[in-house]
Amino acid sequence: MAPARLIHREPLPFARSPRSTLGVEWELQLVDRDSLDLRQCAAEILREVGPDENIHGEMMLNTVELVSGARRTVAECVEDIAHAYDRLLPVTQPLRVELASAGTHPFADPLVQKVTDSERYERLVDRTRLWGHQMLIFGTHVHVGIEDRDKALPILKALLTRTAHLQCLSASSPFWAGEDTGYADNRAMMFQQLPTAGAPHQLGTWEELEAYAGDMIHTGVIEDFTEVRWDVRPSPRLGTVEVRACDAATNLTELAGIAALTQCMVEDFSRRLDRGEELDSMPDWYVDENKWRSARYGMGAILITDSAGNEELVTDTVRRMLTELEPVAADLGCEAELAGVAATLDAGASYQRQLAAVGAAGGAHEAAVRLLLAEVRAGRPLTPSEVLSLGA
Repeated sequence: MAPARLIHREPLPFARSPRSTLGVEWELQLVDRDSLDLRQCAAEILREVGPDENIHGEMMLNTVELVSGARRTVAECVEDIAHAYDRLLPVTQPLRVELASAGTHPFADPLVQKVTDSERYERLVDRTRLWGHQMLIFGTHVHVGIEDRDKALPILKALLTRTAHLQCLSASSPFWAGEDTGYADNRAMMFQQLPTAGAPHQLGTWEELEAYAGDMIHTGVIEDFTEVRWDVRPSPRLGTVEVRACDAATNLTELAGIAALTQCMVEDFSRRLDRGEELDSMPDWYVDENKWRSARYGMGAILITDSAGNEELVTDTVRRMLTELEPVAADLGCEAELAGVAATLDAGASYQRQLAAVGAAGGAHEAAVRLLLAEVRAGRPLTPSEVLSLGA
């Protein structure tokens, strides 16, 4: 008889994917030009756009998702997304709808948002009730190709030693329904309320992953593996590891920076495996603590960096990572995009810029929305002086 944990094993064939190729997904908010609130018109926009491999619907009708193709460089991914953005404008502008993004909208009411007419999403909301209705969140997802299935889980676990650093850099959700939450990344706190969301189980073998998937399907928790919404997960269908922990970037410079840093880390871990090295991993309780610290404190977080429990200010770790990964970035052709991470270190993360804009505007959360609109148009994070000027 098979061991109990393998009884319901679900085969998960891992697709062949060229090493360190990548794909980027960016969720955008549909913002009313006059009220600066969200508009629930995704169905109308997508119908007008027509079939487009780079423009997709999402769970909420206030959201569209821009998706790159599977590319070799970050620049190619960003080009795909920029062109898709441009294709949306002739449709959204006559509707007086603007495109912006961040992990949450600064003041929209989560309980009045409508869900896309899809059996998949309706089933999720029916099961999760109030929490499902409150998924007014927006993210950035980065897929990186893994050429050998046996590398997928070790790389996933190694990424969990740095996922919180990505979360800090991308943190753009300090507000919830018009309230200052005191968190840099409130999106992370909201999303983990869903079943199968949050930090992943750190499994030792692919067979254990298949057993997990089989158990979840057998007990009706999921219908297929794509409904596992971990912060970092393998994507067997695509042959990638997917990092899903990041808030939606507010501009293309920071989107490219997150993508480049993720691609470089995966390639660096892959090279270490090729040399026969064992990748470091942290116990689940360290991973969970880092996730909370990054959500709460953002760029001021002191994070656990390794299995030994050493700790360091996130910005110090990131600056060192940028230096250490320079040779990898040169090989991957993403040196300029990786250097863009320094723009976040210099200007502060989005949550800091939003808080500054609202403070300069005397507490008016509309100032944060105006900031998001300005940054997506500029394609970069605004400087502190520009943020204060905008808020005033």
